[in-house]
This record gives sequence, C-alpha cells and structure tokens, in this order.
Amino acid sequence: MNVTIRPINQNDENRWKDLWKGYRTFYKYAVDAAQADALWERLMADSDVHGLAAEKSDGLMVGFTHYLFHATTGDVRNKCYLQDLYVDPELRVSGAGRALIEAVYKKSDEANVCEVYWMTQEFNSVARVLYDRVGQQTPFIKYRRPV
Repeated sequence: MNVTIRPINQNDENRWKDLWKGYRTFYKYAVDAAQADALWERLMADSDVHGLAAEKSDGLMVGFTHYLFHATTGDVRNKCYLQDLYVDPELRVSGAGRALIEAVYKKSDEANVCEVYWMTQEFNSVARVLYDRVGQQTPFIKYRRPV
C-alpha cells in the first residue's frame, strides 16, 4: 500500500482519537478522554510532542506516530524518543509502520540527534518483526514507579 506521511493536523482529530483509542486498547491501557484531549492539544500547539500521520491515497488516516526530542547526559546532541506508533489493525504489514518510522528518522537526521529509540511490549510480535528490520534491540530492562 502506498501511504503519504505528513504532520498531524486539526482535520485529523476524530480519526486520530479513534486510532488513539485502538492504540491504548491494544496495549491494555485505560482509555481516558481527558488525557486524549490534553495530548491532542499538545500536538496541535506544536509543543514538545510532535505527531505524524500515515494517509492512504483516498485521504484516510491509517496510522500515527508521536515523537519528541530530549537532552541526554551521554552526548551533546539530543535523542529522539519515538513514543507512540500505531497502524490500523486491518492495514498492518502494509508498509505504513515502516514509513512512519522512516519519517521520524528523517526528522531526527534534520535535528542532528545522536539516537532514535523506542520501546514495545514483549507480546507485540507483529511489530517486532518490523522493529528488528529497522532498528537494533537493546539489552535494557525497564523499571518504573507508577504514581
């Protein structure tokens, strides 16, 4: 499938919210309308979180990615955290996910970052096939303190 990657814009709100709900559900996270609204406002304000959309030739948004740049202690350049990536389940393995990742790579190259990184759940086997092709798995184990 041929997709166009472009910045998320105001016209995407309803479709983005549908896809966001699918993303949150897939990862077994709560779907919170207030949180979705707050993230949408951040995306539209051109804040620290940036968003890209994958769009089919008929204009339908079929996926998105959110990413942000941040300082790191290991390099004078920033890193890029590809925080969220989601493609409509009916269109997975269509090339949209790869196109979104490659678009983040391009944005990161333009920003002269030292690394692009992301995480996924162990059970996300379909996406991990792609991730193994476009990135390198690291040995890090994540810890957190929920608040």
